[in-house]
Amino acid sequence: MFIPNLLSTESGSEGIVRARIVIVEDEPDLRDAVAEYLGAAGYDVATAETAAAARSLIETKAFHLAILDIAMPGEDGLSLGRWLRSKMPIGIIYATAAGTALDRIVGLELGADDYIVKPYELREVLARVRSVLRRVPQPTEPQDRKARTDRRSVVFGPFQADLDGRLVTGANGAVIDMAKSEFDVLEVFLTRANRLLTRAAISEAIGFTEDPESSRAVDIRIMRLRKKIEADPANPKFLRTVRGEGYIFSLPTGDSN
Repeated sequence: MFIPNLLSTESGSEGIVRARIVIVEDEPDLRDAVAEYLGAAGYDVATAETAAAARSLIETKAFHLAILDIAMPGEDGLSLGRWLRSKMPIGIIYATAAGTALDRIVGLELGADDYIVKPYELREVLARVRSVLRRVPQPTEPQDRKARTDRRSVVFGPFQADLDGRLVTGANGAVIDMAKSEFDVLEVFLTRANRLLTRAAISEAIGFTEDPESSRAVDIRIMRLRKKIEADPANPKFLRTVRGEGYIFSLPTGDSN
């Protein structure tokens, strides 16, 4: 089922592009209810009942966000999420049954941007969708934005972070593969460099509610970041731990643009 957005460019409103969301869920009533609710909220929504159906759909259409049920017959949502990350830049929200904390932790380790616990309210789904989409590149941005010269950028060591384009490059301009959830945390540090940040402050900045699982999610993202920007993640130069307090990103003054 595909629910078109009447304000999208396909309907003739030039210059307006709504975020496209794919819902992969094997429970038909739940799948259709979420699709209808998000469609009414102004999103272009497509659905699939299995990972195989989702793969066929995604091969022909790009999406900005995916809501993936973890426990599906056949290929599960975690495997599908890994494949999605290899195909396109996309926000991912995993849906998991209550009490399966392990699935949520594994999902975060694989680069999920958020998760929802079944049974959930449709208003909660919409709130989480909006939160994730705020942290991913906006589909309404003009294509020539890359040509702007007033972009915010930060240089640290051999890396340069384009905060507007949400892109990190390393030596010789090589692009650093980074999930959106990882860039969210990096941006928090780069815009608050040389300041001690508690886990609570980081969680709030990226839209998490501070609780033990959110703290674990922050730690996971920082661990992944270190593997990508530190020569020796066990002895970080940039993203340092302040024991019992939080984290601090060491940045020489004058490196931001």
